[in-house]
Amino acid sequence: MVIQTGFNWLIEQQLLLSILFCGFILLERFGLKALGSRFVYKLAWLLPAALVIANLPNAIKPLQNSNISHYLITPNQPFTNEVGISWALMYALITAGLLIASFITHTRFVKSLQLTELTQFEGTLTADVKTYTSQHVATPMVIGILNSKLVLPSNYNAQFDKATLALILEHENVHIKRKDNLTNALILLPTILLWFNPLAWACYASMRRLQELTCDERVLANKTTQQHILYSKALISCAANAPTGLMAYSHYGDKKTMLQRLTNIKHSGKHSKFAKGGLLLVAASMLSGLAIAKQPEAMTKEDHISPTMRIEPLYPKQAAQQGISGSVVLKYDITPNGETANVSVVSAKPEAIFDREAKKALRQWQYKPSSMGYQNVLVQLDFAINNEVANTDLIERIKVSH
Repeated sequence: MVIQTGFNWLIEQQLLLSILFCGFILLERFGLKALGSRFVYKLAWLLPAALVIANLPNAIKPLQNSNISHYLITPNQPFTNEVGISWALMYALITAGLLIASFITHTRFVKSLQLTELTQFEGTLTADVKTYTSQHVATPMVIGILNSKLVLPSNYNAQFDKATLALILEHENVHIKRKDNLTNALILLPTILLWFNPLAWACYASMRRLQELTCDERVLANKTTQQHILYSKALISCAANAPTGLMAYSHYGDKKTMLQRLTNIKHSGKHSKFAKGGLLLVAASMLSGLAIAKQPEAMTKEDHISPTMRIEPLYPKQAAQQGISGSVVLKYDITPNGETANVSVVSAKPEAIFDREAKKALRQWQYKPSSMGYQNVLVQLDFAINNEVANTDLIERIKVSH
């Protein structure tokens, strides 16, 4: 089943992802003064890059001389049937619920704003971006994933003077030009897929804070000290209790985020090139290590392994009634923890009769844990009406000598 395979793969990635999440969170908390927010924000690309490199496919290995095991399945032998909770199905249901909840949250939030469009607005905004006011927001914010809209508090004229409003609009323009709401939605999606890992949510919050910090840096670049002061005062007045949660829309953040932004403005300036170079060197070494790391090897004839738990396939009722016998050769991997993965049919005779039950059973087999696991393991399941069946391999074996 696709859900089961995807769930198993996701669980196998948790150690790597948790290490990456911890590193990114620590950099966001303690490395901004030396590295700068824009540099750390760009390091977020290392997360998907490391995941892709760690899962690069191995070179295609020949199957002709692989060790192959045989198992006989008959309609009259006892079968092992296990009824239990499908963790993959539970994960899929919770994930679907969170995705639906996120969509409903965004929809209800926009409806609750009761927007009023500003037909005459003196501020400078990116072309084709409409401006609205709302009595239900305390801070300026950008809404819309694909089509950005600026929302201002109804009393924005009283809350901000012209000079401060110009800086705020410049900040929102940065969000709009960079399509930050779309970025947030794309980051929120994998975060929801990893809902069971609290580090994923902490990393998402760190990215959102860094997003605001990078906006601040771009706005205040080449600005005067007086403008820095005006901007800092505006941040204080915009502090709000608005947790990110399932929201992808850009807003000014809570009071803790405001304090971090004010601190970053205070210490903005030249950052350590030595620290940046050293971190890039460490990152490059890490990615190289993942790329050349030893991969699980294909099982050879010297590897005599057998399952510690073997679930017998069900003999298809229709095939048993019609007296049909046959065989299925399956290829699969054995993970270091002894589970099967990447189960696929190599050959079947007759075709599409026994494939489904064979794959379903093999996904439940268990092996002894090993250091690296195995790849490209072959097994032939012979389905026979009685115990008398010719032990014939469906894979042609070619011996090559020199």
